[in-house]
Amino acid sequence: MNIHSRDMDREPTRQEAEAALALLRRWAVDVTAEEVATLDPLVSRLIPGQEVSNYPALARAYPEDFEVDEAYKASMPDLQNGPSSLIRGAQQQIQHVGISNFRLPIRFHTRDNGDLTLETSVTGTVSLEAEKKGINMSRIMRTFYKHAEETFSFEVIEKALDAYKTDLESFDARIQMRFSFPMRVESLRSGLSGYQYYDIALELVESAGVRKKIVHLDYVYSSTCPCSLELSEHARQFRGQLATPHSQRSVARISVLLEDGADVLWFEDLIDRARAAVPTETQVMVKREDEQAFAELNAANPIFVEDAARLFTEQLQLDTRISDFRVIASHQESLHSHDAVSVLTEGETFAAESLDPRLFASLFHVG
Repeated sequence: MNIHSRDMDREPTRQEAEAALALLRRWAVDVTAEEVATLDPLVSRLIPGQEVSNYPALARAYPEDFEVDEAYKASMPDLQNGPSSLIRGAQQQIQHVGISNFRLPIRFHTRDNGDLTLETSVTGTVSLEAEKKGINMSRIMRTFYKHAEETFSFEVIEKALDAYKTDLESFDARIQMRFSFPMRVESLRSGLSGYQYYDIALELVESAGVRKKIVHLDYVYSSTCPCSLELSEHARQFRGQLATPHSQRSVARISVLLEDGADVLWFEDLIDRARAAVPTETQVMVKREDEQAFAELNAANPIFVEDAARLFTEQLQLDTRISDFRVIASHQESLHSHDAVSVLTEGETFAAESLDPRLFASLFHVG
């Protein structure tokens, strides 16, 4: 028969706990590590100077023959899918959470029915409800690898977005794919040709059940200042003074929303629109006759940054495949120590009162 005294049933006081801890520490100091482990390995953490020890010692050799089974996987902690009590900070919805600059080779179809495999940087995000701790970001990458062998189009991107929305149980999502698209361009007069590279991004956005397909293009061109051109000619005419107008490398970032149900807007089509608006595109292969031709072309097409925004807009408005759009132009001045910039938007998609503080700095193309 077991007999319990009243003292065994009552809760110990803090003073008694401190005395017991002191006694345990005195004992642990004078015995071997094996004796401590026999009693309880956790006792070693109560010994001063060994608070972070983890007796018995952990294995240091990589276990190459270890295999993970389903039971082991089920036992592993998954903090991202933990309860809302683990949330740190304000318990609010996050509009975008995911991965950026995940790179892999992707095959794209071209206007002339050829395929190009290009290194592509992927950004994939989903919304996160206020009561959820986080997402398993590796699922976004795994989803892309499932489709990596396909020739990518917006239809394939939609399949990828559907898959990771389902996997991550999210209501909004975004995929953006950035790459450098090569296009062979002929010189102005010499008959030479070379590859011009265009920074392009495809973006598929789903918000509140509505999907938008967006294409971004960076178009690099030369801009000759009309004012400088007129002043140079004035110096020649009135004073016989040789003078040259200033021109500079310039960049337009053109973003277009594709019209639902419209025909394919090929990358080459959007580039052609940009070149029709501002023909002074920077050159790839140049001989003397090409350089002279480029000077004549610039003189025939002098533009302020305001002109550039409106000329690009004029071309975009002619294309029925394009709905809303935005044109951001940056003329990176050779006269001033600052740049001249303009932003023109049409439609609600790109309208914004605030701009990214580093927006215009991101338009620099250093070759």
